[in-house]
Amino acid sequence: MISLPKRRRGKQTQASRNQYAADVAAFCDLLRQIESTVDFKLSARGMCYMLEEHGLLKGDFDVCQRLINDCRKDGSLPIHFTADDQSRGVECKERNIDSHDPDGFAEFLANDIMTDYLRYYPKSFWDDQEYYIEMMVEKVDLKSLFTPTCRRFNIPIANAKGWSDINSRGHMMKRFAEHERKGRQCVLLYCGDHDPGGLNISDAMRSNLSDLADATGWCPDNLIIDRFGLNYDFIMENKLSWIENLETASGKRLDDTGHKDHYKPYVQSYLVKYGARKVEANALVVAATAGRQLCLDAITRYISADAPDDHNRYINEEQEKVRELIPAALEKVLANGASDDWDGIF
Repeated sequence: MISLPKRRRGKQTQASRNQYAADVAAFCDLLRQIESTVDFKLSARGMCYMLEEHGLLKGDFDVCQRLINDCRKDGSLPIHFTADDQSRGVECKERNIDSHDPDGFAEFLANDIMTDYLRYYPKSFWDDQEYYIEMMVEKVDLKSLFTPTCRRFNIPIANAKGWSDINSRGHMMKRFAEHERKGRQCVLLYCGDHDPGGLNISDAMRSNLSDLADATGWCPDNLIIDRFGLNYDFIMENKLSWIENLETASGKRLDDTGHKDHYKPYVQSYLVKYGARKVEANALVVAATAGRQLCLDAITRYISADAPDDHNRYINEEQEKVRELIPAALEKVLANGASDDWDGIF
């Protein structure tokens, strides 16, 4: 049973300070050990779910999150120990400074020419597909978990945390509009919390997109919104842990009769079926293999599992044609002395 390090109240003795430092060091060692067993980046909340297997109680999750972040602040853990919050990305950073001298950089560019054929993509993955898919997930841990699978199928994936942003929705709608014009059926896959809002998400998503229909010129009426998890059967089969309340992000509880949404049909039907409890999407990190299979199964309802390999085979063949033509193309450019064309080469 894990016991979170706690500072004693009141005046601290040297012995108590030493004991607290030793407890924090042991706690951080355990976190590093857990991190070494997973192949994706966890958030602080996701790490709490991993610690459940070591006896961390659900009621201690908030305290544990704060402790993890405190350890990142004071250097007990690396500052980038947890997954980045990509909704808070920084723009306009200075470009990387070159470490080569002019001769070295010229050689570097020459070598690049002989490998840049790998940038040649003459055909979209979606050209051969009946459906166009994007994915949205409720928590950053799911984005980390699902990204390798989505990358293989060229599926854009985003954290629903940014869903309220008008620009983000507008960009998504323009992508859907483009593919719809090309005759593809558009699909939005969603994986999130098992709670009243999470199970009611399809209606909310379609409404939020419809709000921007006039601005974008695209209407989501024909969009397939497919919520593929978390679902009750998956939760029970993989023994994911329940939280015994329906507290929302605002700190209020849907199971409280005083909540403004308590008596809405979607809340009442949830309470009848599942009771005043929920499962956060982060819980999926303890069943990573099953989670990735859940993601793959959702995708392959619309796209053949072999489609990425077929597409990559075609692209590789076309890139090889370019590679074989590079020497002759270089000779032609150099012979013509077309200095104005160098920017086009590089």
